[in-house]
Amino acid sequence: MADQKTLELIKEEFNAYTEMYLPEELSQEEQLKMYGTMCLIRHFEEEVKPLWMANKVHGYYHPYITEEAIAVAIISQLRKEDYIGSTHRGHGHVIAKGGDIKKMMAELFGKEEGYNKGRGGSMHIADMSIGMLGASGIVGAAVAPAVGSALRSWIKRTDDVTVVFFGDGGANAGSIYEAMNMAAAWKLPVIFVCENNQWAIATDIARVTGDAEIYQRGIGLGIPSFQCDGFNIYQIWETAKEAIERARTGEGSTFIECKTLRLLGHHATDDNWYRDMSIVEKYWQIEPITRMGEFMVENNIASEAELKALDDDAMQQVQESIVYADTQCHEPSLDTFYDHIYADGEVIK
Repeated sequence: MADQKTLELIKEEFNAYTEMYLPEELSQEEQLKMYGTMCLIRHFEEEVKPLWMANKVHGYYHPYITEEAIAVAIISQLRKEDYIGSTHRGHGHVIAKGGDIKKMMAELFGKEEGYNKGRGGSMHIADMSIGMLGASGIVGAAVAPAVGSALRSWIKRTDDVTVVFFGDGGANAGSIYEAMNMAAAWKLPVIFVCENNQWAIATDIARVTGDAEIYQRGIGLGIPSFQCDGFNIYQIWETAKEAIERARTGEGSTFIECKTLRLLGHHATDDNWYRDMSIVEKYWQIEPITRMGEFMVENNIASEAELKALDDDAMQQVQESIVYADTQCHEPSLDTFYDHIYADGEVIK
């Protein structure tokens, strides 16, 4: 539990901080499932780095660690038929949407059994069977396609909802606001979620934007816009619930800024040489898994033993995914070098 002196310092620095509270209609069963999913994301992420260092995992890896509450609070309320668009930091989004972590791990290992046949790696996982439109290594690039997904739902008169994630770095891309403006004008069922961890690789958001309260940009476009404490899974859940209902009932888009702080490097080997990490260290005391667990125990929602069992089960699943990818999957053969790259198998020479 965060000591009071540290908590007061965080409240002074972090203007999005909110106290934990239990929203109405959020059941004990849902909370336990959300906690378990956060543990699964955390263990998956923690295990990938040493595998990357051992040259088992290929391509780049951008950790989602301490941002798990954002994906889980929002995506846990979606249906399988709903859609999400993701970022280069997208493992958590796929897992929260119900992705198969064995296929995810196989993809990171570059194996044929992976989501993209081992061709995409960490930053390009897609699975239309669960509504995962795809991750993108280009910041902000998933937003316009997500608006296209919402337009499809509107044309077909379904009540499907699309949620798209992007970061504070991506939030400065002009194409995002063109897409948001169209969504606002046509009241499309899409939710824009800015995961504002305040750092775009090595750039402090304060250096590249005149107003760091990113959610206010949505207000200018006529979109209901809100800022959440990205470490508080309950506040995010409650805000997302209203946004999803708005979208599903034809009332249009919502913009949610989930403000957090990146506690690790941008990628696997980023040592944060450009930041004063003494400021960052104290935020580990409010990281979302610890914070939710303490709240659940304090309020008799779960026992420590129940939470440990969920955590142990998550670790077991991750270990099984590593064994699967490492010992039961196969490297793509050279004669399939150009397969699964172009539509209809076309090879452009």
